[in-house]
Amino acid sequence: MSLQNIRVVLVNTSHPGNIGGAARAMKNMGLSRLVLVDPVEFPSSEAVARASGATDILDAVRVVGTLEEALVGCSVVLGTSARDRRIPWPLLDPRESGATCIRQAEQGGEVALVFGREYAGLTNEELQRCHFHVHIPSDPQFSSLNLAAAVQVLAYEVRMAWLAAHDQPSKQEKLETTSLLNAQPVTADELEHYYGHLEQTLIDIGFLDPAKPRHLMPRLRRLYGRSAISKLEMNILRGILTETQKAVRGEPHKRRQD
Repeated sequence: MSLQNIRVVLVNTSHPGNIGGAARAMKNMGLSRLVLVDPVEFPSSEAVARASGATDILDAVRVVGTLEEALVGCSVVLGTSARDRRIPWPLLDPRESGATCIRQAEQGGEVALVFGREYAGLTNEELQRCHFHVHIPSDPQFSSLNLAAAVQVLAYEVRMAWLAAHDQPSKQEKLETTSLLNAQPVTADELEHYYGHLEQTLIDIGFLDPAKPRHLMPRLRRLYGRSAISKLEMNILRGILTETQKAVRGEPHKRRQD
């Protein structure tokens, strides 16, 4: 449970709604430890409203008076910075920060992601307490991010790094109502029945001359053979062939309804 080793630290937050928004962003990405350093207003009903179901994180919030207290036990501290600083410091982008957090947490280390005040960010002194600075490369013409949005960006990168470290998929395929048929591949005998149906249909519409086949069916076999057709897709293809044959014979046909 390396994510349990990562804490989000908000310093001197002015607006309680941002605390709730940050809690929601954290819960979306599997983070649960929130530390507040000298918040202007907390607890707050506005924070609860903005948390939108992440109230368990607000209930477990640790409130401290100084950044030093918030960082006790941490072996790696990453501080967000939107401004150029006079003193050069190791700088990471959000993706690098996510990988750094997970790498350290997987080794059992405690990690802190530190976010500053809405109006001024972190002071130089506070940034000097961080091992790395993290800069979110937003548009220079409108570079200021909402605090909760900044937490969401970095929490997302932590989540992606955690998924990669645990060989977990980062996307889920959309399931259809007929997902079972859609997931099952056709069998060899079903393909053979289809090829027979296809060949007869091509003859019926005059596309295939059985006296001069010109390798058409072997080429079509190769085409369909590399397509990994599912049972649902085969049903669709067979339906198309059936309706095509009806049209050739002048029989009434029905429109497919999905």
